[in-house]
Amino acid sequence: MKIILDTNFFLSNLDIFSEIQRIINEPYELYIIDKTLEELKHKKGEKLAKELIQKKNIKILETEKNKNVDNLLLDLADKERFIVATQDKELKQKLKQKNIKIITIRQKTHLVFE
Repeated sequence: MKIILDTNFFLSNLDIFSEIQRIINEPYELYIIDKTLEELKHKKGEKLAKELIQKKNIKILETEKNKNVDNLLLDLADKERFIVATQDKELKQKLKQKNIKIITIRQKTHLVFE
């Protein structure tokens, strides 16, 4: 199982890594796209972002530079069957229309796998 994390997931105050372990009952790998890493550098600081990525063994996917993040996540999820972890309402609607599984934060306290 492959899970791709949107930038807004890293910015939550929730321990998303423990929560993912709680809701996913099979082996999984975590991914981000290169543009997410760039966004995290500006929001949380480059050092913290790199530490988290290394500590949690998150793989970084290289993407096309001329596409926006939402379109890249949609394409990856559709073509490579990723589960997308996001809080973005618009992106969640588009993912649901394509029957792509989603992990989202509920009530700022826990994750839900849809």
